[in-house]
Amino acid sequence: MYRQLYDSIRRKSDNNSEETVSLSTVNDGTRRFSAAATAPPSTTELGDSCEYGSAKFYALCGFGGILSCGITHTALVPLDMVKCRIQVDPTKYKGIVNGFKVTLAEEGFRALGKGWAPTAMGYSIQGLGKFGFYEVFKYFYAGLLGEERTYQYRTSLYLAASASAEFFADIGLAPFEAIKVRIQTLPGFPTTFRAGFPLLKKQEGLMGFYKGLPPLWMRQIPYTMMKFACFERTVEAIYKFVVPKKRSECSKAEQLVVTFIAGYIAGVFCAIVSHPADSIVSKLNQMEGGNFYTAGKMLGWRGMWRGLFPRIIMIGTLTALQWFIYDSVKVYFRLPRPPPPEMPEAMKNRLAEKQK
Repeated sequence: MYRQLYDSIRRKSDNNSEETVSLSTVNDGTRRFSAAATAPPSTTELGDSCEYGSAKFYALCGFGGILSCGITHTALVPLDMVKCRIQVDPTKYKGIVNGFKVTLAEEGFRALGKGWAPTAMGYSIQGLGKFGFYEVFKYFYAGLLGEERTYQYRTSLYLAASASAEFFADIGLAPFEAIKVRIQTLPGFPTTFRAGFPLLKKQEGLMGFYKGLPPLWMRQIPYTMMKFACFERTVEAIYKFVVPKKRSECSKAEQLVVTFIAGYIAGVFCAIVSHPADSIVSKLNQMEGGNFYTAGKMLGWRGMWRGLFPRIIMIGTLTALQWFIYDSVKVYFRLPRPPPPEMPEAMKNRLAEKQK
């Protein structure tokens, strides 16, 4: 993984060279590289549709993020709505089953789709930033670290790249999240995005769309850091300790099964670390005025953990499906999918020398 990543970065930095360079048979003999003064260098593996780290690569990764986040979050709107109601009104909605019963009894089946439009739009935008920028920042930070440090500190690399990506992704999500929560939890608020947007703007101005951004960052950044770092390391562990053969020897279907399992494991941890902030976001967007501190004080420590079980189900399923869809997009468009990281050859040689 890091050999391909580092070679791509190194060759991009050498693109000003006047000479044409041909390199073949790198490490495993499966990749050929060429760099010329008149064309960008290629690190395209046989069968890949584009170069790792190219504009096309990032664009298609962003498209995969749009599909993975937009589809999954929209599909789980009914569960998300009940979870939000449990968080902001626990006396009325006493649990996930009771929450569905009360909602259906009072508002009918159509109520379960409340907030689908801002969810679809907001999380599609977020997915573009989350996955697209993750690949950008991972590539950028790896170039700063170099091949060996990238391998040594790969968990820190995943954490830094995902946190950076989520920071920008949430700026796009915040206005839609503000409207979605009001539609789902605030009595009397319009039930459509088309009507809710101008009303919120009229009542609270531009800040009404972004007052939930700081707690959204506090929810989403730890969530995304766990989502990417846990997923990457879980995939690495599954291929190392569970799957009896290398990833290159697995079929695409087998690789996607590993992706789904690793995604679900990552999702469970994501739900736990981000749940208190998620409860505060729901409460804050339900309140008129208020801030992060007052919403947290109203909920209390125990109140911040209400709705955790449905959220574990929701986020576990959500994260697994997101990674499955995202990896499927990469497979469909034949994007470079580097194998799990291995120790660079130079490091192996130095360790072997020390052990002599």
